[in-house]
Amino acid sequence: MQVSLVQGDITSQDMDVIVNAANSSLLGGGGVDGAIHRKGGPEILAECRALRASHYGRGLATGQAVATTAGKLPARWVVHTVGPVYSANEDRSELLRDCYRNALRVAGELGARTVAFPLISSGVYRWPVDDAVRQALDVLDTAETPIEAATLVLFDDPTYQIAQSVRQTGA
Repeated sequence: MQVSLVQGDITSQDMDVIVNAANSSLLGGGGVDGAIHRKGGPEILAECRALRASHYGRGLATGQAVATTAGKLPARWVVHTVGPVYSANEDRSELLRDCYRNALRVAGELGARTVAFPLISSGVYRWPVDDAVRQALDVLDTAETPIEAATLVLFDDPTYQIAQSVRQTGA
């Protein structure tokens, strides 16, 4: 799979799948989640509500992934995944890596070939950006998947520069 880094707005990515760093309620929120729901329109929220009513009454578990329509976004689907909150006292990196693995699995099951990811857990969940990039790239660079191209979309220039540095040095 080809993996690239871009600076930009994930809601404008023309991909088969856009991954949402969702909260467990699946009902929208702030950050990436809020932006996807606002730009994607009410169709996404309607499908999320239906998922809550049928299979995810208690919400989506951390590290798991589920798909909905992309509504008005330039993608075909949104794959929602719930990242872990960072903890200095507990290693939650496998849960973060599960977000990427499970999102890729769901995207592959949909027949997607291209996927755009935000940097999961690096916002309000406070995961250190350099380690969040490391975790994401480790999964994306080694995944066995039918997905042909994955893009890690970094929202601002400082985050993009950190991601470029991590990519170049592997550190």
